Amino acid sequence: MVTEFLINFITLTAGLFVFAVGLGLLVLLVLYVVDVTQTRHAIRRNYPIIGRLRYVFEHLGAFFRQYFFAMEREELPFNREQRSWVYRAAKNVDTTVPFGSTRDLRPMGSLLFANTTFPTLDAEARPAAPVVIGPDTAHPFTATSFFNISAMSYGAISKPAVQALSNGAKKAGCWLNTGEGGLSQWHLEGGADLVFQIGTAKYGVRDGNGRLDDDKLRAVARHDTVRMFEIKLSQGAKPGKGGILPGAKVSDEIAGIRGIPAGQDSISPNRHPDIDDAGKLLDLVGRVRAVTGKPTGFKLVLGDPAWLDTLMAEIGRRGVAHAPDFITLDSADGGTGAAPMSLIDYVGLPIQESLPLLVDALADHGLRDRVKVVVSGKLINPAEVAWALCVGADFINSARGFMFALGCIQAMQCNRNTCPTGVTTHDPRLQKGLDPADKAARVAHYVKSVSKEVGIIAHSCGAAEPRHLRREHCRIVVAPGRSQGLDAVYGPPAGTAGVSLSGK
Repeated sequence: MVTEFLINFITLTAGLFVFAVGLGLLVLLVLYVVDVTQTRHAIRRNYPIIGRLRYVFEHLGAFFRQYFFAMEREELPFNREQRSWVYRAAKNVDTTVPFGSTRDLRPMGSLLFANTTFPTLDAEARPAAPVVIGPDTAHPFTATSFFNISAMSYGAISKPAVQALSNGAKKAGCWLNTGEGGLSQWHLEGGADLVFQIGTAKYGVRDGNGRLDDDKLRAVARHDTVRMFEIKLSQGAKPGKGGILPGAKVSDEIAGIRGIPAGQDSISPNRHPDIDDAGKLLDLVGRVRAVTGKPTGFKLVLGDPAWLDTLMAEIGRRGVAHAPDFITLDSADGGTGAAPMSLIDYVGLPIQESLPLLVDALADHGLRDRVKVVVSGKLINPAEVAWALCVGADFINSARGFMFALGCIQAMQCNRNTCPTGVTTHDPRLQKGLDPADKAARVAHYVKSVSKEVGIIAHSCGAAEPRHLRREHCRIVVAPGRSQGLDAVYGPPAGTAGVSLSGK
């Protein structure tokens, strides 16, 4: 009986093997015929079947470079050292490193902080002072955190991601920008301070014709946790191009929030149809502020520095009361789920150039105290945040830093529905891996770690708290073996007395 069983088993196995080989040969024959007869791909036509491996290796190459071949500080848009610091900070584990820095301090443009001989003692250190935005509005906003969550729309990121950010922001005491996709219950869930962004399509506050609806604006403003309103002119990765959310991601829920049909591509205009000059921009800022009673500003990527003079002149003509309460300056270094390469690579000024231009323009026109400066664009580690404070920013926003805190591995799948960590996908199977409660704690740890280490940099420079950092505290390499203080490179902002190196 055993022998008969073995004979039958071997016969069956052999039969299955022959069948599999035959099926495999048939598939190869079909692929061969397809490849030699098609005319779109020269490699496949000249090298049938084998030529297909090129596309496999091309796809896998990005992952092999990330994990095996790229050096710690080589990879873009964020290298392994940058990401690793965020991961450690978000997990609330040790962020110290051994033996010595792997950062090359010699290339032009490298930043160095000017430590003082007599640093601030722990007993003298203070937390960053709160800043009031829109003090003359009916509902001013006192912001306690200088590091906050930048705009990411529900739809572009998943429900559990928004839940984690909302709850994490509340734990950390920072604000969360809704992005242009409107206000969802998941934004409100955690009770965090929110900045409602009005994009070019005016999602969430639009009428049937896509125009701003004051009644819907008031309805959003009635939420106590909505602290400010931000009119988005442009964003870093694609200035001059509106947002695109594929129809596959526009569920009934997201369509209802945005005020658009479900299942259709959600395409924002490349600018606000009702804004085509500085005057109309100030008109809309004033209208939103009057309707909501809350601080209102705008977000842009700076391209033409001369436009700042046009804006400041218009504010001067109307009076300081007509100035925005804040300006969010995004950078050509900014990111998004999907953007044309021609825009993401070549359009807009990087933050290292545009931030001092904006700060100085406000100072030159006597508006520096009136208009707060929020800056975003690849500022995810403490040193970059400290640099922005030195130059003159009041607040720093980050989107991708918080995506890393949520578990993003830079898989470069944001423009598809295949994000392996559940951050930018609406596939329930993939979302399951992102636990909102766990990631909310990581978001809070990340904010607190950035704030703590920026404070360490400030104390090393002799400043009692992060907001006392000034341009003389940071230097930039301008030639081999030589650096200059930012105050020498950019000059001190006009009309500012500054703070001594001791921060007192």
